[in-house]
Amino acid sequence: MSITPAGHVARSIARPNSETVRRTPLRTFLHTDDGVSIDSVYDPPAAVYDAAASSSVDLVFVMAHGFTGDVDKPHVRRVVEAFAQYGAVVSFSFRGHGASGGRSTVGDREVLDLAAAVTWARELGHARVATVGFSMGGSVVLRHAALYGPGRGGRTEASTDAVVSVSAPARWYYRGTAPMRKLHWLVTRPEGRLVGRYGFGTRIHHREWDPVPLSPAEAAARIAPTPLLIVHGDRDGYFPLDHPRMLAAAAGDHGDLWVEGGMGHAEHAATDGLLARIGDWAVSQAG
Repeated sequence: MSITPAGHVARSIARPNSETVRRTPLRTFLHTDDGVSIDSVYDPPAAVYDAAASSSVDLVFVMAHGFTGDVDKPHVRRVVEAFAQYGAVVSFSFRGHGASGGRSTVGDREVLDLAAAVTWARELGHARVATVGFSMGGSVVLRHAALYGPGRGGRTEASTDAVVSVSAPARWYYRGTAPMRKLHWLVTRPEGRLVGRYGFGTRIHHREWDPVPLSPAEAAARIAPTPLLIVHGDRDGYFPLDHPRMLAAAAGDHGDLWVEGGMGHAEHAATDGLLARIGDWAVSQAG
């Protein structure tokens, strides 16, 4: 299902800066370049920052949730509230999830959804963008960073300044754990897609990838010089530790790897302390 990477919203010619940053919440539908409506939410920083003392006023986190999540799920809102202590936050429901249109392609065309959200974040006045993705969203932020920006083919206004990938796979079609075998059944079987739709509120596309998109490990190798943080729990039941290690090896010297003791998988397993450390890392690294 791969197509040329793109995503769009109405564009502004205003230069993003601390004086143009929005100070109030906003919810709207964005539209990707392949015509899918994406339910999106903007949360301003939880505190009013003094621009002379902190550059966080210009920073926005764009959060990419995991498979079956959406902007209204409590575990997604908890992450948003944690990051709002460090800057503004744009969250959105991937295609096929929540109130967004379309059907999930489980990490392929979702890169268009993220590109539209990043562009919107810059339209709202933010000069610095950190993309943070969990599980499926973790693979999407890697591919997005590899595809967008100067010299990468995608539009500069859709590019990111720092990338955080949490609990992401390194390669496609992994079936080495029981949760992943169940997920493959959910995605590939008609009866599984019915469970996804009515049990999890996730509408899944029936077509297989053609061509197969760039793998997360291949993407990680193409992100430099954009700062990259890879986070993974040593008790992740979906993807064992060879996945983050493969991503880190592909990223080379420009990527940081945090292996978190006792952590499970994705948003549900991310402690408040870990989210705070990610926030600190993004503030220091995003330009």
